[in-house]
Amino acid sequence: MRLAQIGHWLYRRAENILALMLAVMFLAFVAQIAFRYLLNFPIGWTSELTVIMWLWLVLWGAAFVVREDEEIRFDLIYGGVSVGRRRVLAAITAIILLGVYLMSLPAVWDYVTFMKVQSTAYLKIRFDYLFSIYVIFAVAVIVRYAIILWKALFGRTPEQFDPTKASSGV
Repeated sequence: MRLAQIGHWLYRRAENILALMLAVMFLAFVAQIAFRYLLNFPIGWTSELTVIMWLWLVLWGAAFVVREDEEIRFDLIYGGVSVGRRRVLAAITAIILLGVYLMSLPAVWDYVTFMKVQSTAYLKIRFDYLFSIYVIFAVAVIVRYAIILWKALFGRTPEQFDPTKASSGV
């Protein structure tokens, strides 16, 4: 029970960080509009900050906030098969994604660490810091699909999709 509480607390903090990134992105966007159209003084750092926040927001959210049951999947196929076949499909999907992400991880790491030689134009943020979110995302996906594979092989059966309970995650 204690582990579940810690996990829930961490999930909420990941959501808080996501909301903070969205607020920063929105404020930079509003500042960009105000400076460009109200003050007739275009500034570039706001555009750069908006793009950086969007990149981090999407990958951070996909890594830590979006739950597995909220991900896009082929529900027509997945929902129409038996419980045993759902487990097989979940295992096959997990094995494929684990293979792809594990094979790409060394190249991703090399690229991200190589990018320390360049930085952004306005904010002078090194690209290795900027792109490090992709390494975090890739590791989170590997952990997530290792858990899915374990559950498919030894744990519970993936739940059948119920279109009457579909939601936007809220």
